[in-house]
Amino acid sequence: MKFPSPSSAEAVVAVSDLSRHFGSKAALDEVSFFVSRGSVLGLVGENGAGKTTLIKHLLGTLKAQAGGVRVFGLDPVADPVGVLGRVGYLSERRDLPGWMRVDQFMRYTQAFYPGWDEQYAGQLLEQFQLDPAQKIKTLSQGQQAKIGLLTSLAYRPELLILDEPSSGLDPVVRRDILEAIIRIVAEEGRTVLFSSHLLDEVQRVADHVVMLQRGRVVLNGRTEEVRGDHISAVLAFAEPPAKTPVLEGAHAVAGYGSEWRVLFGGSRLELETAAALIGARVVEERTPTLDEILVARAGGKGS
Repeated sequence: MKFPSPSSAEAVVAVSDLSRHFGSKAALDEVSFFVSRGSVLGLVGENGAGKTTLIKHLLGTLKAQAGGVRVFGLDPVADPVGVLGRVGYLSERRDLPGWMRVDQFMRYTQAFYPGWDEQYAGQLLEQFQLDPAQKIKTLSQGQQAKIGLLTSLAYRPELLILDEPSSGLDPVVRRDILEAIIRIVAEEGRTVLFSSHLLDEVQRVADHVVMLQRGRVVLNGRTEEVRGDHISAVLAFAEPPAKTPVLEGAHAVAGYGSEWRVLFGGSRLELETAAALIGARVVEERTPTLDEILVARAGGKGS
């Protein structure tokens, strides 16, 4: 099986033509991408796009029906020990033993990982302002997310997989978690695969983005390049169109009267040319956010 590989860096994660069906539904449809060592990849898409199903394949809890997955060059299903010992994982489902104290849970987790860095764990404990004597069941949702992140980081995994890690958390806690992730990547060169429906988070943290839509990859590239390949613009018409204008290259068109906002995929010149063909001119433009791109591409033209 042929796996994609980056030209200048080793691929920590390589996914090649991965497909998975549940009954007649295609959860993943020929998905291919790679994650380079030391990078942060944002995996984005609306609910049901296939993000969590993909992550389950990376962790070896689901076996590919077609195509394949390699993590550190290994098959996570065939060699779970070789893969999972080098991976830190945090999901929005924090199934923590509520009866344990924080320090007890840290010691319990430490027993599974020979590479556990006790000094680093202590630094994270202080950074996250967690009381080691407090029982987990008394922790807030945000504190439980922090202890989950702490135990995912303290053995210094080469790959950190985050599946909606800050879902349901308040903005301050989300910021703390993001800053911790940024620091890990900046200071230690570790690799992160970060799945979230909160696109502002992904835009802030990820240097590369893969966007899934109904199980297929619709965008794959560096975050700023993906944003730069789209334009959010306002078109002005001399006479209001009788119906929603159809602009070649637009992923979304919305408005009324003489002014319509479009999310366009292409260059400024291509936008101006397409607008002129329907009797409009560009009166305003800016680089869209990832959230605007996702909404537009998921909703389609005229949404």
